[in-house]
This record gives sequence, structure tokens and C-alpha cells, in this order.
Amino acid sequence: MRVVLTGGGTGGHIYPAASIGRQLKREDPDTELLYIGSSAGLESRIVPKLGIPFETIEISGFKRKLSLDNVRTVIRFLRAVRRSKEMLKGFRPDVVVGTGGYVCGPVVYAAARLGIPTLIHEQNVDPGMANAFLSRYADAIAVSFPESKARFRRGRRIVHTGNPCATNVLHADKAKGYASLGIPEGSRIVLVVGGSRGARALNEAIPDIAGAVGRLDGVWLVAVTGDVHYEQTKERLNRLPAELSRRLRVVPYLDNMPEVLAASSLIISRAGASMIAEITALGVPSILVPSPNVTHNHQEANARSLADAGAAVMILERELTGQKLAGTIARIMGDEAVRRAMSEAAKSLAMPDSAERITAELRALAAPKRGR
Repeated sequence: MRVVLTGGGTGGHIYPAASIGRQLKREDPDTELLYIGSSAGLESRIVPKLGIPFETIEISGFKRKLSLDNVRTVIRFLRAVRRSKEMLKGFRPDVVVGTGGYVCGPVVYAAARLGIPTLIHEQNVDPGMANAFLSRYADAIAVSFPESKARFRRGRRIVHTGNPCATNVLHADKAKGYASLGIPEGSRIVLVVGGSRGARALNEAIPDIAGAVGRLDGVWLVAVTGDVHYEQTKERLNRLPAELSRRLRVVPYLDNMPEVLAASSLIISRAGASMIAEITALGVPSILVPSPNVTHNHQEANARSLADAGAAVMILERELTGQKLAGTIARIMGDEAVRRAMSEAAKSLAMPDSAERITAELRALAAPKRGR
């Protein structure tokens, strides 16, 4: 089967697409993939490292208010549709998958106009602008949350599949996660990660977190700061006493995040949909600090669903302090019964076969085309 993947801008759109690609390859190594993204998006850095052939179109997102920029965006969209049609005709895919972000708009739309079967995947409860637009053209819509079904009134076929990152992370080798960080296998890791671009609020709390973790026997702190915040965070941590930083690893980015997640005992993060899917699939306790700067405040809803189930502790950013976060870490990591209960609660929310559900949909969509 030949499959085009598209989606970008943030890791929340890119990693689900990559997870679908991995599952297709696991099921049939002869599957041929092509990823279409933007040269300016994060996907241009991530996807080539995954070994997936990568092509680009030039496109930008719409402003939510009327502006001259939107006129220019329409012109770029039409050009991107033409370029997408050229690539699709050259690659001849059996199906096209879009996972959100403005870059997938012209690609999925072009595929629909060419009569190529299409599926879009929505990670959050409330659809993004691209998926809302594409829902009237896509042959199938896969949603991570059952509540999303009501948001896609024009959808032809809507299926609750969960987030495919859940499946991908279960195949991760945690031994490689330990080795990549130079941490003894079997150690307990507290992982702090603020999403693909980092989170200032979490990074500012890391010195206090390091102090709390440094006082726990056999526990290591791994902080993933994001490129923008790395140097400043590293500088602050260099001022810590040596005894508090000896079990500390600080990196701007991780190319092997699933492996490190699999090795972690506690995860402190934002509450993006992909991270939620991975946390629940692995059954790892978490402290979630939802970003207040996202559309419809959807991360708070994500975090609350885990907190209400007993799988996570939610701390709103306006209430976040390094001291509060350090105390929460100490309470969770100091009580095995608490961690075990949180782990079981997280697993109860998981959809570990999400990627398999999506690939089954793709094969059903492609079957009539391949049979011609």
C-alpha cells in the first residue's frame, strides 16, 4: 500500500502521523510512505530523522480575524493545492492521512479532488481549523475522544480510535532510553517535558525540582527544555550545589522521546493530546500543567480527565510554583502505593490499539481503489 501522511506545525500533529506510518510498516514492511509538510514547520526537522521520505509545500495558517493576510493565505492555499496535486499524481497513493495543522489542508483537499481516499485524525476534543474545514471532504474522521463525534456534523464516517501515539510508545525499548541518557537501567526517572517547543513555566521551576529530586535516593531528573529555553535553564542549573545536580540530565530536545517515556517513573508535562495518550498507554503517573495558551483551553480538559480518574495531579499554570511542584513530586515519589494507584488509573484510560484501529480504517478505504 502507498500512503501519504501530512500534518505539522507542532509535535501534537506530527507524531500521530509518524505513529500511523510506523504501524503501517509493522503490519506490512512493503508499505511505501511519503510525508508532505512545510519547510518552515517542525516536521521538516523531525520527519527526515525518522527515515520517511519528505516533501514540502509552502502554506501558512489563517488568522482568526479578517485581515489582508488572509487574502494572501488563500492565494498560497490555491498554489499549495496545485503543488499537492502534482506530488499526489507522481506518488499515486492508495490513501492520504491528515493529522491537523494548516499544512494538511491543501494536501487532503487536493487528494479529495483527485478522488483519492482520505482520512483525517483529530487529537483533541474540539477540532482544529484545518480538520474542521477538511471534515466535509474526508472519507473518514478518526477521533481521539468520543465527545468529538458531535463536533463533526458533516463527517461521512466518524470512528473513535484514540491517539496512535499510544500504540507507538508501547513498542519503545526503555533500555535504550536509559542508555541514551547515561542513566543506570532500572533507576527511577522524573521526566520534565514542556512539549516540542518547551514551556517557560516548567523550565523556571526546574531548579526547585532538582532540589527535591536530589534528596530522593536513586531518583534521576531529566529535563527537556526546548531549544529556546535551553541555555537560560542550563545557566540557572549550573548554580546548584554539586550534590543536587549529580543525578540531573538537561537536554534541549529528545529524538527518542518514546524510549525515555517508557523508562520514566513520573512525568511532568503539559497536557497535549499525544502526551496524554502516551502517559495512559504506559500507565505512568503524571503531574500535568496545562498550557493556558491553546485554543478553547483544551489542555485543561485533557488534564482534568486524568486528574478526575486519579491518574494525575493537575496544577494550573497560574497556581504553579517551584515549591509546590517540588512538594508534589516528593509526595508521589515517596509513596509506592500512590504511584501504583495512579499507574492503574492511567492504564484504565488507555487505548493501546489506537494505531491498529486507524490502519484498519485505511485498508478499508484503500481496498476499493486497489481492487480496480
